[in-house]
Amino acid sequence: MTKSDFPLNSLEDFFTELREELENGLGVIRIKGLPVRSFLPEEQRLVFWGLGLHLGTPVPQSIAGEMIGEVRDETRDNPEIGNEIAAHRSKSNNTLGILSSRSRARSNGPLRFHSDGSDLISLLCVRNGLAGGESKVVSTAFLYNEIRRQRPDLHALLCKPYHRFLPNTDRAEGDIVTYAMPIFGVHNGKLSCQYCRTFVEQAQELDYIPGLTGAQTDALDLLAELAERHCIKAPFDEGDIQLINNHVVFHGRTPFEDAVEGGQQRLLLRLWLTPERNRALPKSFGVFWGSTEAGQPRSSIDLQQNTIMA
Repeated sequence: MTKSDFPLNSLEDFFTELREELENGLGVIRIKGLPVRSFLPEEQRLVFWGLGLHLGTPVPQSIAGEMIGEVRDETRDNPEIGNEIAAHRSKSNNTLGILSSRSRARSNGPLRFHSDGSDLISLLCVRNGLAGGESKVVSTAFLYNEIRRQRPDLHALLCKPYHRFLPNTDRAEGDIVTYAMPIFGVHNGKLSCQYCRTFVEQAQELDYIPGLTGAQTDALDLLAELAERHCIKAPFDEGDIQLINNHVVFHGRTPFEDAVEGGQQRLLLRLWLTPERNRALPKSFGVFWGSTEAGQPRSSIDLQQNTIMA
């Protein structure tokens, strides 16, 4: 389906304003009131996809080619994920590695601040759980400036490469396992960021990766502390759509609770989008994004080969 198959001519100015706000404004938008209960499940996905086409081109979210992701607690349905989460929560096995970001996202636990592997992320709340699941967002421009003000020495480290791990769900056989890139970068007067602390921690489990210095860890800790202290939290309502520019806003969530039985189980649908007029990125970000030129389709998943760009 293309944008012409889902015409919204009367909303053309509205979508232009959305694209402008995402790229040159706050970088985060909440749209309310999509009547999701009026649609069957497949219709919900179709409408969500159609709306997304007016903001950008959907891109794969995994090496398997996942295009519309489901964000829900899968621990009851998937014993492998459930057992992994339970073991980490009980800390019963000291040999356990870092819990993967994908497993975190597929549970009902909290998500640390991070950015996804697309220019834009769109989330549709189909159902809420019983409690919790607040979205957390924070401006990366604020973090950049505040860290530079408080600790210019740590700020300088965040502008230099950190080694990161590529999870096996996001890479093809033969792809490299790690890559190194900064968290903060400035190009053409625009600040861009890419961050997932879990990937940094997983890289540290590999013998051939240099250990983080104390100062590098302090920089990550200060980033996390300021993000938590200065973020905006907002619960999702049924029918909400949240749009985020991953280059300028980090997002996370609080833990949530589902009903054990019945339909009161939280479900968000997720799209990764690349807008037609996306920004140019720092050259040092090319190891993750592939294309750093403005106006080029991009994702952390190669759009042609369906392999991770690293």
